[in-house]
Amino acid sequence: MSPDFSVFGETPSAPIALIATPGAEELAGLIDKRLIDLFKESHLGKKLKKNTFILNSDCPRFTNGDAKGIVFETVRGKDLYIICDPSNHGVTYTMMGKEVPLTPDEHYANLKRIICACTGKPYRITVIMPMLYGGRQHRRNARESLDCAMMLQELESMGVSDIITFDAHDPRVQNAVPFMGFDNYFAHYQILKQLVKHFPEIQLDKNHLMVISPDEGAMTRNVYYASVLGLDLGMFYKRRDYSTIINGRNPIIAHEYIGSPVMGMDVFVADDMIATGDSILKLAREIKEKGAQRVFLAATFSLFTEGVEKFNKAYAEGVFDAVLSTNLTYRIPELKDCDWFIEADMSKYISYIIAAANFNESVSNLLDPSQKIRDLVQNHINK
Repeated sequence: MSPDFSVFGETPSAPIALIATPGAEELAGLIDKRLIDLFKESHLGKKLKKNTFILNSDCPRFTNGDAKGIVFETVRGKDLYIICDPSNHGVTYTMMGKEVPLTPDEHYANLKRIICACTGKPYRITVIMPMLYGGRQHRRNARESLDCAMMLQELESMGVSDIITFDAHDPRVQNAVPFMGFDNYFAHYQILKQLVKHFPEIQLDKNHLMVISPDEGAMTRNVYYASVLGLDLGMFYKRRDYSTIINGRNPIIAHEYIGSPVMGMDVFVADDMIATGDSILKLAREIKEKGAQRVFLAATFSLFTEGVEKFNKAYAEGVFDAVLSTNLTYRIPELKDCDWFIEADMSKYISYIIAAANFNESVSNLLDPSQKIRDLVQNHINK
Protein backbone atom coordinates (compact mmCIF):
# COMPACT_ATOMS: atom_id res chain seq x y z
CA MET A 1 0.00 0.00 0.00
CA SER A 2 1.13 3.55 -0.66
CA PRO A 3 1.20 6.15 2.13
CA ASP A 4 -2.12 7.92 2.63
CA PHE A 5 -1.18 11.60 2.80
CA SER A 6 -4.74 12.56 3.67
CA VAL A 7 -4.32 11.28 7.23
CA PHE A 8 -1.02 13.11 7.77
CA GLY A 9 -0.54 16.47 9.40
CA GLU A 10 0.12 19.61 7.43
CA THR A 11 3.89 19.31 7.62
CA PRO A 12 6.37 16.41 7.67
CA SER A 13 8.80 15.78 10.54
CA ALA A 14 11.48 17.71 8.60
CA PRO A 15 12.09 18.76 4.98
CA ILE A 16 13.22 15.85 2.81
CA ALA A 17 16.65 15.99 1.20
CA LEU A 18 18.35 13.39 -1.01
CA ILE A 19 22.05 12.96 -1.71
CA ALA A 20 23.41 10.49 -4.25
CA THR A 21 26.96 9.28 -3.78
CA PRO A 22 28.92 8.78 -7.04
CA GLY A 23 27.33 5.87 -8.92
CA ALA A 24 23.87 6.18 -7.38
CA GLU A 25 22.70 9.17 -9.43
CA GLU A 26 20.41 7.19 -11.76
CA LEU A 27 18.38 5.56 -8.98
CA ALA A 28 18.33 8.78 -6.94
CA GLY A 29 16.97 10.70 -9.94
CA LEU A 30 14.13 8.21 -10.40
CA ILE A 31 13.28 8.29 -6.68
CA ASP A 32 13.36 12.08 -6.70
CA LYS A 33 10.92 12.28 -9.62
CA ARG A 34 8.55 9.83 -7.90
CA LEU A 35 8.70 11.80 -4.65
CA ILE A 36 7.99 15.09 -6.39
CA ASP A 37 4.96 13.56 -8.15
CA LEU A 38 3.80 12.00 -4.87
CA PHE A 39 3.96 15.30 -3.00
CA LYS A 40 2.34 17.26 -5.86
CA GLU A 41 -0.63 14.88 -5.78
CA SER A 42 -1.07 15.45 -2.05
CA HIS A 43 -2.21 18.44 -0.01
CA LEU A 44 1.50 19.28 0.39
CA GLY A 45 1.99 20.12 -3.29
CA LYS A 46 1.56 23.86 -2.87
CA LYS A 47 4.34 23.94 -0.28
CA LEU A 48 7.00 22.55 -2.63
CA LYS A 49 9.49 25.33 -3.23
CA LYS A 50 11.60 23.55 -5.87
CA ASN A 51 11.28 20.69 -8.32
CA THR A 52 13.90 18.42 -6.77
CA PHE A 53 14.82 17.06 -3.37
CA ILE A 54 18.37 16.23 -4.48
CA LEU A 55 21.15 18.33 -2.96
CA ASN A 56 24.22 19.19 -5.00
CA SER A 57 27.23 17.19 -3.74
CA ASP A 58 30.45 15.67 -5.00
CA CYS A 59 33.38 13.44 -4.07
CA PRO A 60 36.26 14.85 -6.14
CA ARG A 61 39.63 13.12 -6.26
CA PHE A 62 43.19 14.32 -6.42
CA THR A 63 45.54 12.82 -8.99
CA ASN A 64 47.13 10.54 -6.38
CA GLY A 65 43.74 8.97 -5.55
CA ASP A 66 42.92 10.91 -2.38
CA ALA A 67 39.34 12.17 -2.19
CA LYS A 68 37.00 14.37 -0.18
CA GLY A 69 33.26 14.77 0.19
CA ILE A 70 31.53 18.10 -0.45
CA VAL A 71 27.89 19.11 0.06
CA PHE A 72 27.19 22.42 -1.70
CA GLU A 73 23.79 23.13 -0.08
CA THR A 74 22.63 23.36 3.50
CA VAL A 75 21.59 20.16 5.25
CA ARG A 76 20.64 21.85 8.54
CA GLY A 77 17.41 20.40 9.90
CA LYS A 78 16.86 18.17 6.87
CA ASP A 79 15.48 14.63 6.90
CA LEU A 80 18.43 13.41 4.84
CA TYR A 81 18.46 10.23 2.73
CA ILE A 82 21.84 9.28 1.29
CA ILE A 83 21.71 6.76 -1.56
CA CYS A 84 24.78 4.59 -2.12
CA ASP A 85 25.44 1.75 -4.60
CA PRO A 86 28.62 -0.05 -3.46
CA SER A 87 28.55 -2.49 -6.39
CA ASN A 88 28.72 0.11 -9.18
CA HIS A 89 31.97 -0.63 -10.99
CA GLY A 90 30.96 1.64 -13.85
CA VAL A 91 32.24 4.71 -12.01
CA THR A 92 35.90 5.50 -12.65
CA TYR A 93 38.48 8.11 -11.64
CA THR A 94 41.99 9.01 -12.75
CA MET A 95 44.82 7.93 -10.47
CA MET A 96 48.46 8.36 -11.44
CA GLY A 97 47.36 8.86 -15.05
CA LYS A 98 45.32 5.63 -15.16
CA GLU A 99 41.55 5.13 -15.27
CA VAL A 100 40.51 3.16 -12.19
CA PRO A 101 37.02 1.77 -11.38
CA LEU A 102 35.57 2.40 -7.94
CA THR A 103 35.55 -0.68 -5.73
CA PRO A 104 32.94 -1.36 -3.03
CA ASP A 105 35.48 -0.13 -0.46
CA GLU A 106 35.77 3.22 -2.23
CA HIS A 107 32.00 3.58 -2.55
CA TYR A 108 31.68 3.02 1.18
CA ALA A 109 34.46 5.54 1.82
CA ASN A 110 32.55 8.10 -0.30
CA LEU A 111 29.44 7.49 1.81
CA LYS A 112 31.40 8.24 4.97
CA ARG A 113 32.87 11.35 3.37
CA ILE A 114 29.42 12.72 2.57
CA ILE A 115 28.18 11.97 6.10
CA CYS A 116 31.27 13.68 7.50
CA ALA A 117 30.70 16.71 5.26
CA CYS A 118 27.24 17.11 6.81
CA THR A 119 28.94 17.74 10.20
CA GLY A 120 26.01 16.49 12.25
CA LYS A 121 23.60 19.20 11.08
CA PRO A 122 20.73 17.12 9.55
CA TYR A 123 17.61 16.38 11.60
CA ARG A 124 18.05 12.70 10.74
CA ILE A 125 20.32 10.68 8.43
CA THR A 126 19.05 7.57 6.68
CA VAL A 127 21.29 5.54 4.38
CA ILE A 128 19.63 3.78 1.44
CA MET A 129 22.01 1.01 0.43
CA PRO A 130 20.03 -1.50 -1.66
CA MET A 131 22.87 -4.04 -1.71
CA LEU A 132 24.73 -4.02 1.58
CA TYR A 133 28.46 -3.38 1.51
CA GLY A 134 30.21 -6.59 2.60
CA GLY A 135 26.85 -8.32 2.89
CA ARG A 136 28.02 -11.59 1.34
CA GLN A 137 30.47 -12.08 4.21
CA HIS A 138 27.66 -12.59 6.70
CA ARG A 139 29.24 -14.98 9.17
CA ARG A 140 32.67 -15.78 10.51
CA ASN A 141 34.48 -19.03 9.84
CA ALA A 142 37.86 -19.17 11.57
CA ARG A 143 39.89 -15.92 11.34
CA GLU A 144 37.78 -13.78 9.00
CA SER A 145 36.63 -10.19 8.97
CA LEU A 146 33.00 -9.16 9.32
CA ASP A 147 32.95 -6.11 7.06
CA CYS A 148 29.18 -5.57 6.94
CA ALA A 149 28.81 -5.67 10.72
CA MET A 150 31.74 -3.23 11.08
CA MET A 151 30.14 -0.92 8.50
CA LEU A 152 26.85 -0.82 10.41
CA GLN A 153 28.61 -0.01 13.67
CA GLU A 154 30.67 2.73 11.98
CA LEU A 155 27.59 4.34 10.45
CA GLU A 156 25.78 4.25 13.78
CA SER A 157 28.73 5.99 15.45
CA MET A 158 28.63 8.66 12.70
CA GLY A 159 25.02 9.54 13.50
CA VAL A 160 23.10 7.42 10.97
CA SER A 161 19.73 6.53 12.47
CA ASP A 162 18.39 4.08 9.88
CA ILE A 163 19.53 1.75 7.11
CA ILE A 164 17.19 0.87 4.24
CA THR A 165 18.30 -2.15 2.26
CA PHE A 166 16.86 -4.87 0.03
CA ASP A 167 17.08 -8.65 0.22
CA ALA A 168 20.02 -8.71 2.64
CA HIS A 169 22.16 -11.80 2.17
CA ASP A 170 21.67 -12.50 5.87
CA PRO A 171 19.45 -9.95 7.69
CA ARG A 172 20.78 -11.19 11.03
CA VAL A 173 23.71 -8.83 10.46
CA GLN A 174 21.46 -6.15 11.99
CA ASN A 175 22.19 -7.76 15.36
CA ALA A 176 25.49 -5.82 15.22
CA VAL A 177 23.51 -2.57 15.73
CA PRO A 178 20.47 -3.37 17.90
CA PHE A 179 19.72 0.32 18.54
CA MET A 180 19.83 1.46 14.90
CA GLY A 181 16.93 1.11 12.49
CA PHE A 182 17.41 -1.62 9.88
CA ASP A 183 14.62 -2.14 7.32
CA ASN A 184 15.09 -5.04 4.91
CA TYR A 185 12.68 -4.83 1.96
CA PHE A 186 12.06 -7.19 -0.95
CA ALA A 187 11.13 -6.87 -4.62
CA HIS A 188 8.66 -9.78 -4.63
CA TYR A 189 5.65 -7.83 -5.84
CA GLN A 190 7.50 -5.79 -8.48
CA ILE A 191 9.14 -8.90 -9.97
CA LEU A 192 5.86 -10.84 -10.12
CA LYS A 193 4.19 -7.82 -11.69
CA GLN A 194 6.75 -7.86 -14.50
CA LEU A 195 6.35 -11.63 -14.89
CA VAL A 196 2.60 -11.42 -15.58
CA LYS A 197 3.07 -8.31 -17.71
CA HIS A 198 5.57 -9.94 -20.07
CA PHE A 199 4.02 -13.43 -19.96
CA PRO A 200 0.26 -12.73 -19.77
CA GLU A 201 -0.57 -16.33 -20.62
CA ILE A 202 1.17 -17.70 -17.52
CA GLN A 203 -1.10 -19.56 -15.10
CA LEU A 204 -0.32 -18.82 -11.46
CA ASP A 205 -1.63 -22.05 -9.96
CA LYS A 206 -0.06 -25.23 -8.61
CA ASN A 207 -1.12 -27.27 -11.65
CA HIS A 208 0.98 -25.19 -14.02
CA LEU A 209 3.65 -23.35 -12.00
CA MET A 210 6.01 -24.32 -9.21
CA VAL A 211 8.77 -22.58 -7.25
CA ILE A 212 12.26 -24.05 -6.85
CA SER A 213 14.90 -22.69 -4.49
CA PRO A 214 18.42 -22.75 -6.00
CA ASP A 215 20.00 -23.62 -2.61
CA GLU A 216 19.40 -23.72 1.13
CA GLY A 217 20.30 -20.05 1.58
CA ALA A 218 17.55 -18.91 -0.80
CA MET A 219 14.80 -20.98 0.84
CA THR A 220 13.23 -18.09 2.78
CA ARG A 221 12.43 -15.98 -0.29
CA ASN A 222 11.25 -18.99 -2.31
CA VAL A 223 9.08 -20.22 0.56
CA TYR A 224 7.48 -16.78 0.54
CA TYR A 225 6.75 -16.92 -3.21
CA ALA A 226 5.35 -20.45 -2.92
CA SER A 227 3.24 -19.60 0.13
CA VAL A 228 1.69 -16.38 -1.13
CA LEU A 229 0.96 -17.91 -4.56
CA GLY A 230 -0.14 -21.29 -3.19
CA LEU A 231 2.41 -23.26 -5.25
CA ASP A 232 4.48 -26.39 -4.67
CA LEU A 233 8.09 -25.84 -3.60
CA GLY A 234 11.21 -27.76 -4.55
CA MET A 235 14.86 -27.21 -3.66
CA PHE A 236 18.35 -27.83 -4.95
CA TYR A 237 21.22 -28.19 -2.55
CA LYS A 238 24.80 -27.66 -3.60
CA ARG A 239 27.47 -30.28 -3.07
CA ARG A 240 30.76 -28.40 -2.87
CA ASP A 241 34.40 -29.41 -2.91
CA TYR A 242 35.60 -27.98 0.41
CA SER A 243 39.18 -29.06 -0.27
CA THR A 244 39.52 -26.49 -3.08
CA ILE A 245 39.06 -22.71 -3.29
CA ILE A 246 38.53 -21.06 -6.69
CA ASN A 247 37.91 -17.30 -6.94
CA GLY A 248 37.39 -17.14 -3.19
CA ARG A 249 34.81 -19.92 -2.95
CA ASN A 250 34.49 -23.68 -2.86
CA PRO A 251 33.48 -24.99 -6.32
CA ILE A 252 30.11 -26.73 -6.73
CA ILE A 253 30.39 -30.40 -7.63
CA ALA A 254 26.69 -31.05 -8.25
CA HIS A 255 23.17 -29.79 -7.65
CA GLU A 256 20.87 -32.33 -5.98
CA TYR A 257 17.11 -31.82 -6.38
CA ILE A 258 14.50 -32.43 -3.69
CA GLY A 259 10.81 -31.98 -4.52
CA SER A 260 7.90 -32.97 -6.71
CA PRO A 261 8.38 -33.68 -10.45
CA VAL A 262 8.79 -30.66 -12.72
CA MET A 263 7.69 -32.46 -15.90
CA GLY A 264 5.47 -30.15 -17.97
CA MET A 265 5.54 -27.36 -15.36
CA ASP A 266 6.61 -23.75 -15.59
CA VAL A 267 9.30 -23.15 -12.95
CA PHE A 268 10.12 -19.96 -11.07
CA VAL A 269 13.56 -19.73 -9.41
CA ALA A 270 14.43 -16.78 -7.13
CA ASP A 271 17.78 -15.80 -5.64
CA ASP A 272 19.24 -12.64 -4.15
CA MET A 273 21.81 -12.03 -6.89
CA ILE A 274 23.29 -13.26 -10.13
CA ALA A 275 27.06 -12.84 -10.05
CA THR A 276 28.95 -15.08 -12.49
CA GLY A 277 25.71 -16.92 -13.27
CA ASP A 278 27.41 -20.31 -13.51
CA SER A 279 25.41 -22.00 -10.76
CA ILE A 280 21.97 -20.68 -11.77
CA LEU A 281 22.52 -21.60 -15.43
CA LYS A 282 23.63 -25.09 -14.43
CA LEU A 283 20.51 -25.36 -12.29
CA ALA A 284 18.30 -24.15 -15.15
CA ARG A 285 19.77 -26.80 -17.45
CA GLU A 286 19.01 -29.52 -14.92
CA ILE A 287 15.44 -28.27 -14.52
CA LYS A 288 14.93 -28.34 -18.31
CA GLU A 289 16.45 -31.83 -18.48
CA LYS A 290 13.87 -32.95 -15.93
CA GLY A 291 11.12 -31.90 -18.34
CA ALA A 292 10.16 -28.38 -17.24
CA GLN A 293 8.21 -26.37 -19.81
CA ARG A 294 9.55 -22.87 -19.07
CA VAL A 295 12.12 -21.61 -16.59
CA PHE A 296 11.96 -18.08 -15.16
CA LEU A 297 14.99 -16.87 -13.20
CA ALA A 298 14.60 -14.00 -10.74
CA ALA A 299 17.24 -12.08 -8.78
CA THR A 300 17.08 -8.86 -6.81
CA PHE A 301 20.56 -7.83 -7.96
CA SER A 302 21.79 -8.46 -11.51
CA LEU A 303 25.57 -8.14 -11.27
CA PHE A 304 26.65 -10.32 -14.22
CA THR A 305 30.30 -10.08 -13.20
CA GLU A 306 31.44 -12.14 -16.20
CA GLY A 307 29.22 -10.52 -18.80
CA VAL A 308 26.13 -11.83 -20.60
CA GLU A 309 27.57 -14.04 -23.33
CA LYS A 310 26.95 -17.32 -21.49
CA PHE A 311 23.36 -16.21 -20.82
CA ASN A 312 22.83 -15.29 -24.48
CA LYS A 313 24.03 -18.74 -25.49
CA ALA A 314 21.87 -20.50 -22.89
CA TYR A 315 18.81 -18.46 -23.91
CA ALA A 316 19.35 -19.36 -27.56
CA GLU A 317 19.48 -23.03 -26.51
CA GLY A 318 16.17 -22.69 -24.67
CA VAL A 319 17.68 -23.26 -21.21
CA PHE A 320 15.61 -20.44 -19.65
CA ASP A 321 12.90 -18.03 -20.78
CA ALA A 322 13.64 -14.85 -18.84
CA VAL A 323 15.73 -13.25 -16.11
CA LEU A 324 13.71 -10.86 -13.96
CA SER A 325 15.61 -8.36 -11.83
CA THR A 326 15.54 -4.78 -10.51
CA ASN A 327 17.26 -1.43 -11.03
CA LEU A 328 18.44 -1.32 -7.41
CA THR A 329 22.08 -1.59 -8.38
CA TYR A 330 24.34 -1.01 -11.38
CA ARG A 331 23.51 -3.02 -14.49
CA ILE A 332 26.16 -3.52 -17.15
CA PRO A 333 25.23 -1.73 -20.42
CA GLU A 334 25.03 -4.99 -22.39
CA LEU A 335 21.87 -5.98 -20.52
CA LYS A 336 19.86 -3.35 -22.38
CA ASP A 337 20.25 -5.35 -25.59
CA CYS A 338 19.26 -8.71 -24.06
CA ASP A 339 15.74 -9.84 -25.00
CA TRP A 340 15.68 -12.20 -22.02
CA PHE A 341 16.32 -9.51 -19.37
CA ILE A 342 13.27 -7.94 -17.71
CA GLU A 343 13.78 -5.08 -15.27
CA ALA A 344 11.48 -4.01 -12.45
CA ASP A 345 11.67 -0.33 -11.51
CA MET A 346 11.89 0.03 -7.71
CA SER A 347 11.92 3.83 -7.50
CA LYS A 348 8.20 4.19 -6.81
CA TYR A 349 8.41 1.69 -3.96
CA ILE A 350 11.40 3.50 -2.42
CA SER A 351 9.62 6.85 -2.72
CA TYR A 352 6.71 5.41 -0.68
CA ILE A 353 9.19 4.15 1.93
CA ILE A 354 10.83 7.58 2.20
CA ALA A 355 7.47 9.38 2.38
CA ALA A 356 6.20 7.08 5.12
CA ALA A 357 9.41 7.46 7.12
CA ASN A 358 9.39 11.22 6.65
CA PHE A 359 5.98 11.42 8.34
CA ASN A 360 6.99 8.85 10.96
CA GLU A 361 4.29 6.52 9.68
CA SER A 362 4.56 2.75 10.17
CA VAL A 363 6.20 0.95 7.24
CA SER A 364 4.88 -2.49 8.19
CA ASN A 365 2.40 -2.45 5.31
CA LEU A 366 5.27 -1.67 2.92
CA LEU A 367 7.47 -4.43 4.32
CA ASP A 368 4.88 -7.12 3.57
CA PRO A 369 3.38 -6.95 0.04
CA SER A 370 1.32 -10.17 0.47
CA GLN A 371 -2.03 -8.51 -0.13
CA LYS A 372 -0.78 -6.66 -3.21
CA ILE A 373 0.48 -9.96 -4.63
CA ARG A 374 -2.88 -11.64 -3.97
CA ASP A 375 -4.64 -8.75 -5.70
CA LEU A 376 -2.22 -9.06 -8.62
CA VAL A 377 -2.97 -12.78 -8.94
CA GLN A 378 -6.72 -12.20 -8.74
CA ASN A 379 -6.62 -9.47 -11.37
CA HIS A 380 -4.53 -11.74 -13.60
CA ILE A 381 -7.06 -14.57 -13.24
CA ASN A 382 -9.98 -12.25 -14.02
CA LYS A 383 -8.47 -11.00 -17.27
